[in-house]
Amino acid sequence: MSTSLHGCDSNKQVTIGCIVLVNNIFKVNAEFLRITTSPLQSKFMWQLDHFSDKLLKVFKIKGGLKGHKIKEARAISDLFENIHIKRGCILRSIAIYLNEDPDSFFKEYQASASEDAKRDMANTVMGIYTLQRDVDGQPEDVGIVIEGNIVMDNLGSVIVGFVMLLGLIYALDLSFPDNLKHTFEFMQKVVMNLDGHKLNGKIESLKIKKFD
Repeated sequence: MSTSLHGCDSNKQVTIGCIVLVNNIFKVNAEFLRITTSPLQSKFMWQLDHFSDKLLKVFKIKGGLKGHKIKEARAISDLFENIHIKRGCILRSIAIYLNEDPDSFFKEYQASASEDAKRDMANTVMGIYTLQRDVDGQPEDVGIVIEGNIVMDNLGSVIVGFVMLLGLIYALDLSFPDNLKHTFEFMQKVVMNLDGHKLNGKIESLKIKKFD
């Protein structure tokens, strides 16, 4: 992995500041392609859509508390005819299946409480935030926080935010966040087929079930 985007200082703090100014999806995609020789956003979305039906079959037969949480996450997608929302629900379901808490990473705030949101974000090591409009509950803003800084905003959806964060992790040579480590590894090694020689046991199990 590289430690900087082109044109940015290699020091991580300075680099993060540079990304705030750049805030360009195209540049993140281009840097990921340079590092991995693999397209980021287009491949991620295509692969996730390709695997979705098989993953949903695995999720539907999951019982217990985990199965109940997955059902709740999937129910949200039934309310909207929006592909990005459906992808986001699958992302959350994967996290739950892998014994991780998506709510600890994907933070939602009301737009009217933006000051409270800013204070919470200032203490966030890494995460994706959504500011919801009070009137209709639609997102007013979706962005990425790294080390208390908003490094990208106006991303439109949680799934685009996740993809861009994966790209930034590669570009800045960052570790996956502890609270969603297995989910990121699944997306990296199974969905994107990168660095997938060694898989965590939970990830290996989900991969095997996906191909049953």
